[in-house]
Amino acid sequence: MAAPFMEKLAEYLGSPEPAVRLILSILLGYPFALVYRWFFFHQSATVVHLFHTFSGLALATFNFGSQVCHSFLCIVIQFLLLRLMGRTVTCVLSSFSFQMVRPHTHTHTHTHTHTHLYICSCALDVISCMKCCKLISLALDYYDGGKEQSQLSAEQKKSALNSTPSLLEVFGFSYFYGGFLVGPQFTLQNYQHLVSREMSDVPGQPPNSVVPAMKRFGLGLITLSVFAIGGPHYSDSYYLTDEFEAHPFWYKCVYMLVWMKINLYKYISCWLITEGVCILSGLGYNGKNEKGEHQWDACANVRLWLFETTPLFTGTINSFNINTNAWVARHVFKRLKFLGNKLLSQMFTLLFLAIWHGLHSGYLICFSLEFIIVNVERQAESMVRDSPLLTSIAQSHLYPVVYVVQQLIHWLFMGYPLVPFSLFTYDKWLKVYSSIYFCGHIFFFIAFLVLPYLRKVFVPRKRGSEKKED
Repeated sequence: MAAPFMEKLAEYLGSPEPAVRLILSILLGYPFALVYRWFFFHQSATVVHLFHTFSGLALATFNFGSQVCHSFLCIVIQFLLLRLMGRTVTCVLSSFSFQMVRPHTHTHTHTHTHTHLYICSCALDVISCMKCCKLISLALDYYDGGKEQSQLSAEQKKSALNSTPSLLEVFGFSYFYGGFLVGPQFTLQNYQHLVSREMSDVPGQPPNSVVPAMKRFGLGLITLSVFAIGGPHYSDSYYLTDEFEAHPFWYKCVYMLVWMKINLYKYISCWLITEGVCILSGLGYNGKNEKGEHQWDACANVRLWLFETTPLFTGTINSFNINTNAWVARHVFKRLKFLGNKLLSQMFTLLFLAIWHGLHSGYLICFSLEFIIVNVERQAESMVRDSPLLTSIAQSHLYPVVYVVQQLIHWLFMGYPLVPFSLFTYDKWLKVYSSIYFCGHIFFFIAFLVLPYLRKVFVPRKRGSEKKED
């Protein structure tokens, strides 16, 4: 009965069926959160774990059918690694290897339709990525729990596991309906606080979180509507048509800018809606701010105002996919400190992200361009900050003009690396880049070469260095 109904619904909406199932599953998190608040909030930890496990498994089965056994098996194996290998480097490396390899044993099939409700025709890729992060972090947090407190950073102290979790606890953590489909990432310790009724503005009672949850839900629906309306007019597949090829250079650049802006809303909408689920359940509670106000942003995956207004590439990175970025910073970037080189750590972190997303050349190109763009921007920021002339211009009445120009450059070159990210294979993204004369590569290559000379022009030399030369 369910299959024919879903086929008809997908046909009516003009969307691929897996995308419709995914959106419905995200929305079903709200009734599950309400059931948890009304009937399970005061139950024992075992009962809560069972509810989260079976509700999540129901959603997983609804989306993936028998393929849900892959995620189930990964969780069981990860639990066995913890129990058999203990708090060892071997356990961490084995977990990393197994969880990173497992998602890529499936063939990644991506198709693009005119509605584009989500990037993947098979949402199994999405859950594989989320599960991969969760279970790797579980191994790392368990490893950190065996260290002396003096050896841990403040971040690690918040997530380190001092005791071995039970299998049922790991299942509840992994299948929690507010995070296993499209994120956000959260630690097992946060999940334990939720189960023990600590994630609330009224300890021991259901949180007063309905209003903040509905605000995120409303924003999610608005961004989803923007994408649903604009997505058909700015699809990935249009890049590969003869019609796009025939357009002048300026049109292709404008199309890329608008396409990127609209298509990022497919991620933002899902994250906002799932954030609302987490807030409603209590997992989104983040204590009080300096003013004594309760915060509900523990599971925020996007800072919408910053995302819309920042003129910086780093600003967009800091406002987009926040939890995953924080996860990568905590578990990859900062643990590469032993390399003794920040740029090298950043490079390996982006390489990890590329492989984590999938075995496609497009991901490698995207994250390598991100590395170049971010470092060029930092050089430019440093030059403006150290130059009295450029600083005075940035703070003058000319700033609105500077801001508009900066935003145009920012959004154009945010879209540029996302082309290979969305088209995956080299024959596709190479065709698009050729049609716009590799303008992004050329722009940042020239900027990289010219910025050191511009710095000499605009940044006054220190007196000490002048005396040295004399």
